[in-house]
Amino acid sequence: MDLTSYAELAVLLINGELPDENGLREELASVFALADAGKHEEAVELLNVLLARHPVRPQISAHDGQDWHLHLSEGGPVMGLAVVVTELGADRLGVCREARCSKVFVDTSSNRSRRYCSERCASRANVAAYRARRKSGR
Repeated sequence: MDLTSYAELAVLLINGELPDENGLREELASVFALADAGKHEEAVELLNVLLARHPVRPQISAHDGQDWHLHLSEGGPVMGLAVVVTELGADRLGVCREARCSKVFVDTSSNRSRRYCSERCASRANVAAYRARRKSGR
């Protein structure tokens, strides 16, 4: 079972691409905000609270032509983030640096260099920086 995919579910939930059925959106967003601010211990403490509040219940499933495999119910996104933090580090959880965006992401780059939620936001930020340099005469 790839628990990192459950971390991606947390990203989709926070970014509003999935419905917030269990009231997790704001709490998970707080984990990303703390981690992004370098407050890794506080992010882990909050994750521990969420793990206790939203226990993981595995379920066996077969769908879409796949063989039997495990799915995690409600607590899956929390567990996925916990796995990312313990295996890769809390610094892998980020908030987009583009000024008009507040979406989150999991940085899976080899050099921990991701700063934007998407190529679109990275391009917007680069264009804005270019225009600002040009305007200031640099």
